[in-house]
Amino acid sequence: MKHLFKPERMKLLILVLAVILFVKLVWVVVAFLWLPTSGVDYSEEKGPQNLYYRVRVPSNDQSQRVEKPKVLPQGSIKDIDLLGIYSASDITVVTVRHKGKTKVLSKGEMINGFVLEGAGSDFATFSKEEKLYTVTLIKPKKSSRGTGSIKTVNGPDSISQEKSSTDQAKMPSGEIVDAGDRKIVDRSLLTHYTTNMDDIFKDIGIQDMKEGDRVTGFRVKFVRRGSHFAKLGLQRGDIIKSVNGQEINSYNAAFGIFKEVQNMSNMTLVIIRDNKEMELEYEVN
Repeated sequence: MKHLFKPERMKLLILVLAVILFVKLVWVVVAFLWLPTSGVDYSEEKGPQNLYYRVRVPSNDQSQRVEKPKVLPQGSIKDIDLLGIYSASDITVVTVRHKGKTKVLSKGEMINGFVLEGAGSDFATFSKEEKLYTVTLIKPKKSSRGTGSIKTVNGPDSISQEKSSTDQAKMPSGEIVDAGDRKIVDRSLLTHYTTNMDDIFKDIGIQDMKEGDRVTGFRVKFVRRGSHFAKLGLQRGDIIKSVNGQEINSYNAAFGIFKEVQNMSNMTLVIIRDNKEMELEYEVN
């Protein structure tokens, strides 16, 4: 009978199995005697990572440089003289003098670092660096030979004025000449009125015309008889619409023209009179 396995191979297999069983028994005995009965979780501890910054440390003998802020030259509110005021519910305009120069300011504009915030009957308020300053209107000095006075009887058209010789010297010397198709205006008159706003409102009264919140022009409320504005041909009830093609549809537009009037050589006023549009022509020399 033929054997399936050779005896030598069987003996070798039994020997290998015996060795494996012996090693297993030894491992069980060792684990029972010396190793802990419960498992231990192992986690690798990672320390904080070092962050490196390049820091320049000044030496003891070298002081750290600190840049000082630049100090701008400070103007003084005392450098501003208040010459004239026009204040209404929605517009404030003043005439000031700074370093010998006269300037017309509307609310929000700046001079010498100060911003015009508002005005009262005889003062104007300016702001600078969150502080408020008040400038009082300069009043003309009284003369021992008499003072000027204005008397109003039954409305502005009947204003009579008594002036001293000092007041007469302050009035403009220029004239307005009627040349037929145009009127010739002396430039000295423009210079006078742009630097003496109070004289404007003594001689003429104007009021804005509105459609809703939009200004459509300025109505002449009164013109003093014999004044330069009367000689310009303006009449009570006229509505001024534009000057040299620029519509006067806001106070800013009106006073923008007022500021530039000294530089004009010709002026064309478009007005509405008796519901009819007409033009008034002027030549400045």
